[in-house]
Amino acid sequence: MSSDPLLQPYQLKHLTLRNRVMITAHEPAYAEDGMPKDQYRAYHVERAKAGVALTMTAGSASVARDSPPAFNNILAWKDEVVGWMRQLVDECHGHGAAVMIQLTHLGRRTRWDKADWLPVVAPSHEREAAHRAFPKRIEDWDIARIIADFADAAERMQAAGVDGIELEAYGHLLQQFWSPVTNDLDAPYGGSLENRLRFTFDVLSAIRARCGADFIVGLRYTGDECMTGGMGQSEGFEVSRMLRDCGMVDFLNVVRGHIDTDPGLTDLIPIQGMRNAPHLDFAGEIRALTRMPTFHAAKIPDVATARHAIASGKLDMVGMTRAHMADPHLLRKIIERREEDIRPCVGANYCLDRIYQGGMALCLHNPATGRELSMPQQIQPASTRKRVVIVGAGPAGIEAARVATERGHKVTVLEAADQPGGQIRLTARQERRREMLSIIQWRHEQCLKRGVDFRFNTYAEPDAVLALQPDIVIIATGGLPHTEVLDAGNDLVCSAWDILAGDVKPGKDVLVFDDAGDHAGLQAADVISASGSRVEIVTPDRSFAPEVMAMNLVPYMRSLQSRDATFTVTWRLTGVARHGNRLCATLGSDYGTATHERLVDQVVVNHGTRPLDDLYFDLKPQSTNLGEVDYQALVSGQVQTVATNPEGGFSLYRIGDAVAARNTHAAIYDALRLVKDL
Repeated sequence: MSSDPLLQPYQLKHLTLRNRVMITAHEPAYAEDGMPKDQYRAYHVERAKAGVALTMTAGSASVARDSPPAFNNILAWKDEVVGWMRQLVDECHGHGAAVMIQLTHLGRRTRWDKADWLPVVAPSHEREAAHRAFPKRIEDWDIARIIADFADAAERMQAAGVDGIELEAYGHLLQQFWSPVTNDLDAPYGGSLENRLRFTFDVLSAIRARCGADFIVGLRYTGDECMTGGMGQSEGFEVSRMLRDCGMVDFLNVVRGHIDTDPGLTDLIPIQGMRNAPHLDFAGEIRALTRMPTFHAAKIPDVATARHAIASGKLDMVGMTRAHMADPHLLRKIIERREEDIRPCVGANYCLDRIYQGGMALCLHNPATGRELSMPQQIQPASTRKRVVIVGAGPAGIEAARVATERGHKVTVLEAADQPGGQIRLTARQERRREMLSIIQWRHEQCLKRGVDFRFNTYAEPDAVLALQPDIVIIATGGLPHTEVLDAGNDLVCSAWDILAGDVKPGKDVLVFDDAGDHAGLQAADVISASGSRVEIVTPDRSFAPEVMAMNLVPYMRSLQSRDATFTVTWRLTGVARHGNRLCATLGSDYGTATHERLVDQVVVNHGTRPLDDLYFDLKPQSTNLGEVDYQALVSGQVQTVATNPEGGFSLYRIGDAVAARNTHAAIYDALRLVKDL
């Protein structure tokens, strides 16, 4: 038996969990027609195979028609869900993992114009800022109906063979009853804390009556809303005692905070640059208070912190959910004592931010997550070893090198800089985004273990590439900032990269024109404002920085709003001219002919990049495929066989921003899905 605290079994009622690591409930939005079909099942099975003790499916499977999914949730109110869940449960069980599912009624945390266009219900008319729906104040017949809906859904899950269920409280209908901010009902469901908890206990009683005393039922809830007028810590502790004493709850899954706004959600589920495990001690206090089985997850990305959470007695089960999105084989590597090989979660939160914008969860630097049916989490060796030359060691190039060397190819990487990283190294100059470097560092270490030949400070010319006698050449040279976007005055501006690299010092009064909407524009504005300068961020879009997305926007807003920064939307920078020792910036509009002028000291443009592709076009005539990619083969996982120039000496491909300006995930995905079949 291992002495590692994380690898000790845990007994939850009649259920033996093989270790102390779990995946907490989250909705990756992989459902099809509201059902956990093949893609959804493959995602959970991959982690079950690797050793996780408990995988909690569904961030909030809906129990009722009038709880329409906010982000492609599972529909637990449909009978057909039983068969799909049964397949998922059976396959995960076959690999030794327990399976539970989280059930909920969203209450006001959804919209009335989704699904069947039924009114949103809540214990008051107060709307949630995040979803903006004004709810109907819940009536007695709604309460009776929803209690029955919870019991029906629980019974379906029991029939599907799940090991237990978890009721989602925080931010959802159950907890909307708890909070004075969202419950203005009279007795018996409003007023005193006992009355506000009555709906939850009625739901639990109905589930127990339907599923029996042995069925495992837990609750995920906030022990402190951390908001004015909300349920504070003292009431949260009392709620915890009441849940313990009711005799109907088998485990507590504790969080802290509120999720009705983007800042609240970000504090509850911290992202990159925020403190690790900020609510762990609080969860430990509730465990000490109640002596109940206690679960918790909130930015516990590394094994050391997870191990401490168990060894210190703060938790019984530790959630490492985003960490398992980055590396589904995390447990296997712990068991095999290969912790240094774990692909680290960098807290970029691409996964959650995509969900909240209506997409499916994707990991910024593991493109196989969510694509387990088509992308490998483990690279298979090639039948024939080839000589592969990769030009560029940014995220695309270094991923191509990692995959190629795991395929068994002989890999040489040519990089003009003195170290790998590309744009990520520029991004990581800001302390808050320093974790991004792990994307490169992990890949670099994996490549070095397998003998990749890195040649830094090497500006690749065609002859140098050809001298290596490659079978395959991959151009991953990235791009350079594009700032020539004005009718006049392009020579008077600098790029966001210039500011981030420190090549240009911030002026005292700066206009940042952000027409790309990604991190670079806001990062440059943050650097400028931190220097004590006034900054105005201007965008032609109707919202600023749409590529940054909701939760990643929060830290920027907190720092920029605390300084002299302003935001101007729906205006386009059209020209810059000298005005004495200052600059006159002209703003136009896509909506009409109106113009404005600004007198500033500096104009910074963020308009994405243009490919650095001269080498690609120099080599193209000498390649067997003339640079062509068979897209059908690419997306279906087939070998590239294009040979339009039989006289050529090598196959040529380009990936990442050397093709077009996109993002880190796209660059890494380019590399994985091309090179895994070369």
